[in-house]
Amino acid sequence: MQHDFRYISKNDPKVKKAYNDILNILKEAQDLVRKKFTFRFDVVGSYKRNMITYDAKSNVGYDFDFNIEVNDGNGRYKPKQLKNMLQNAIDAVCVKYGYDHPEDSTRVLTIKMKNRKKSCILHSCDFAIVNNYIDDDGYEGQEYIHNDKHGNYTWCEQPEGYYMLPDKIDWIKENDLWDVMRKLYIEKKNGNNDSNVHSRTIFAVTVHEICQKFGFYEEEN
Repeated sequence: MQHDFRYISKNDPKVKKAYNDILNILKEAQDLVRKKFTFRFDVVGSYKRNMITYDAKSNVGYDFDFNIEVNDGNGRYKPKQLKNMLQNAIDAVCVKYGYDHPEDSTRVLTIKMKNRKKSCILHSCDFAIVNNYIDDDGYEGQEYIHNDKHGNYTWCEQPEGYYMLPDKIDWIKENDLWDVMRKLYIEKKNGNNDSNVHSRTIFAVTVHEICQKFGFYEEEN
């Protein structure tokens, strides 16, 4: 299938409304679980970078990504309990905003806004449940709740590439390569026909290629 991915600004009225609705969903979910634990949340991914895309030829719209960090429940609840409680809290709220019930996948909880008459997804939002920490050597780390689809939920360490990504992005911006990277990212999205390859993976590969082509790794050495 030939794709036609295009950028849409985070300041577009449709995007702004969807973003504000998701913020309200998370704030209401905070209230629902407050007696058991509290959590904070941060928008990450394409919205934060203002690199939101949608496919003009498909039935799948743009998406949002949020990290949810539990403040005081990691020691009292197992990963499965935390994810289930957060899923139930989001489920209790998101339907009134027009979203489907949350889906539990390997890495995230996902809610989708659909146009049922046209059988298409207008936009979606992924919520990853994460734990940020400082290791014994003083380095920052992050783990996320992983569902292996066999009933096992565990805290799983982010891959090594995750930690290098911010430095690579800063280097690309400092070397005036951001527009070059944006163009290559769209080209890669339009050329991808594997539904199992997510946008975050395509973005990481794009960043790596730009860094490799223009000398980031040479400077490291």
